[in-house]
Amino acid sequence: MQIVGMLLGSLIIVVAFNLFLIPHEVLSSGLSGISMILGMISPVNTGVANFLLNFPLLIIGYKMLGKKFIVNSIFSVIVISIGLYIVPQYAIADDRILSAIFGGALTGLGVGIVFRCSGSTGGFDIIGMIVARKRDFPIGLLLSGMNAVVILISGFMFDWDSALYTLVSIFVTGKVVDAIYTDHAKLTLMIITEKGEEMRNHLLKNLYRGLTVMDGVGGYSNNQRNVLISVISRYELNEVKNLISEVDSSAFVNITETIEVMGLFHRPSP
Repeated sequence: MQIVGMLLGSLIIVVAFNLFLIPHEVLSSGLSGISMILGMISPVNTGVANFLLNFPLLIIGYKMLGKKFIVNSIFSVIVISIGLYIVPQYAIADDRILSAIFGGALTGLGVGIVFRCSGSTGGFDIIGMIVARKRDFPIGLLLSGMNAVVILISGFMFDWDSALYTLVSIFVTGKVVDAIYTDHAKLTLMIITEKGEEMRNHLLKNLYRGLTVMDGVGGYSNNQRNVLISVISRYELNEVKNLISEVDSSAFVNITETIEVMGLFHRPSP
């Protein structure tokens, strides 16, 4: 299902770019926006530019965010790049502001779906994920904050109306991403498993959070078990559920919303 979600989210982004934003010279956020600029002012296709610009960041993300996340991200970047190359650019709507709003909303929807499938669309998304994990900021806000350079380039390269439309598009994208992807909420996990040591090692190896491990006894079976407790951000939930299933698919997991966290939320650096 992850592959289907990644494919769907990536194709939604392609539709947003080639049918709403690019025909009206409205840019998207991050490296995608820079790819659009290169496609508009040079013979280089937007899809090709998108792949070439994302390649270095994918290497950086591999070292900091893990193999599985980057493999999913590479899949998304390839689908988007091929889609931008194949799908013709055609303006569905004549109104520029409506195209900016709907294009931004569709972009945010696609990015949010890809995020929920434990991947990214590359570019500033990877930077946003890294900063959000270490500093605990809302990702949509981070993506919006890092896009001032795209807006300025749009203003100088085209006109300042384009820059303002781009600002609208980026703002809508950030809001939609936060709405469907993270909500900036914390979750408490209580994992009860008979494979406590294996589960502890697997989570600590792949998750940027600490764990508390306690001994427990099954009330019915009287078997010895371990209880692992951790607090994560909402955007990490799908990844953590997959990690738990890889070790013990029959583990009992209780997930509750957390109002506030005091103390060390991030795992200490070794």
